[in-house]
Amino acid sequence: MNSWKAFTGEARIAYFSMEIGLSNEIPTYSGGLGVLAGDTIKSAADLKLPLAAVTLVYREGYFRQTIDADGWQQELPRNWQPESLLELLPLKTLVTIEGRDVKIQAWLYRVKSPTGGEVPVLFLDTDIPGNQDEDRHITDQLYGGDSAYRLKQEIVLGIGGARILDALGFTIRKYHMNEGHASLLTLELLNRTRKPVEETWDERASWDTARVMEQCVFTTHTPVEAGHDRFSYDLAAGIMGEVVPFTLLKELAGKDLLNMTMLALNLSRYVNGVAKKHGEISKVLFPGFEIHAITNGIHPFTWASPYFVNLFNHYLPSWATEPELLVRVDNIPDEEIWDAHCGAKAYLFQFIEETTGVRLKPEVLTVGFARRAAAYKRGDLVFSNLKRLLEIGEGKLQFVFSGKAHPKDMAGKQVIQRIIQQIESLRGRIDIVYLENYNMDIAARLIPGVDLWLNNPLRPLEASGTSGMKAALNGIPNFSVLDGWWIEGHIEGVTGWSIGPLPTESSTNENHSEADIEDMYRKLETIIIPMYYDQRSEWIRIMKNSIGKIAYYFNTHTMMRRYVTEAYIR
Repeated sequence: MNSWKAFTGEARIAYFSMEIGLSNEIPTYSGGLGVLAGDTIKSAADLKLPLAAVTLVYREGYFRQTIDADGWQQELPRNWQPESLLELLPLKTLVTIEGRDVKIQAWLYRVKSPTGGEVPVLFLDTDIPGNQDEDRHITDQLYGGDSAYRLKQEIVLGIGGARILDALGFTIRKYHMNEGHASLLTLELLNRTRKPVEETWDERASWDTARVMEQCVFTTHTPVEAGHDRFSYDLAAGIMGEVVPFTLLKELAGKDLLNMTMLALNLSRYVNGVAKKHGEISKVLFPGFEIHAITNGIHPFTWASPYFVNLFNHYLPSWATEPELLVRVDNIPDEEIWDAHCGAKAYLFQFIEETTGVRLKPEVLTVGFARRAAAYKRGDLVFSNLKRLLEIGEGKLQFVFSGKAHPKDMAGKQVIQRIIQQIESLRGRIDIVYLENYNMDIAARLIPGVDLWLNNPLRPLEASGTSGMKAALNGIPNFSVLDGWWIEGHIEGVTGWSIGPLPTESSTNENHSEADIEDMYRKLETIIIPMYYDQRSEWIRIMKNSIGKIAYYFNTHTMMRRYVTEAYIR
């Protein structure tokens, strides 16, 4: 095996992410943020971009979800063995936590592309003999524990990650923080630029914030409050000590609380949201900062079902590394598009029957909804008026749901429970399946196998969303609230359908639930269901438009080219 030193010969972009989803066998992701990070890395390998990624190893993963007889989510550890898939690197580094030296080691995973590109991913680990027992568990759980545990993890990720790259001999051109979890790396960079006080005769001037800014790129992913970590300065003082003077830290990260997002904003030359609308909302949330927008994407080869891979390979050679070729989807005969879809649908239905015992009807319009079970995503919105839903959909609709709620998110767990309760109340009239333990493997079966992809978050809280892009790649029309990326991908009746009014919000406090519900039912009844059953050629036209007008552009190849030209080589 080639040494990691092969990666140190050229300057690289260091891509820091609290979670990375590369495959189901490496359970170091919880949802869209991690899967996006994995897709980003895969496209970087395809495009032969000099990237190096840094995350934590999470020996207990996120969690394995089961749902009990009452419809309540239960969580179990998802243990895995890094040594079975990763290469342990020989060099270590240290960080200081609660006054103790904590050793950090790195496991290497190589993301290889058929193009010959290769990207190293470093998984940081504190489970090392010599560390105190509590310190050995810092890198056990993704999004586990309390605030103190989270801050310790962010010290390991940000400060430890920057130091391990240095110890391994990497030359870093830019540091890209994928969310604020990694923003403590800016403090490590500040310390590297510090001038002796006697040279400046000014303590504040000895810290070269401008130089750090030139090195940093920051992507913010959510307007939801829970996505922005804040810690008390008393907690920070006890756990990480004075990495830089607290007077300076409070200037950069907030007067009252250590705000990780604010720290990243203040020390990054380039800041972006993950869709045009999210960029606008972020400017309202963080006034005074210049915030750009680069819309998220998906890695085409990862998310195309085997049936569409074969079809695209035949008619659009090189599509996987040149996804812009998907614009030529009209070269593919309608009947072959439909046959590929029917194959993906049969594959999903076989999986559903094997795992749940439920046999769905292949001829019935099947609606999919699968994503993180957070209350603002309103997973149970379609059940708001059961009488109306039955009038519209009895015998004509069936639903497949999946998704995990964070273990401490009671409101998210209640959404899952309410969906489970509808399985019984509608049994025999509208079939509903809830697939436990949503993960990358289930997503790869579920998304291409339904007929319609439903998304109905509370606007404008969906910063981007990528599941609908995965659906479009497989010819699945989107039926979604105009939020996140869908504002850019939506052409009514051409690439899919909107739910509710136009996206005019400028704050996170507006609510259009009643209008959304009514519009959802009306379009299902008068447009979507009739077209699916009675106008198959029109339905296939929208399937083709989903591929040729959405998937050709909304992918991580397009996204990474924009990061390179707008953020990395500025």
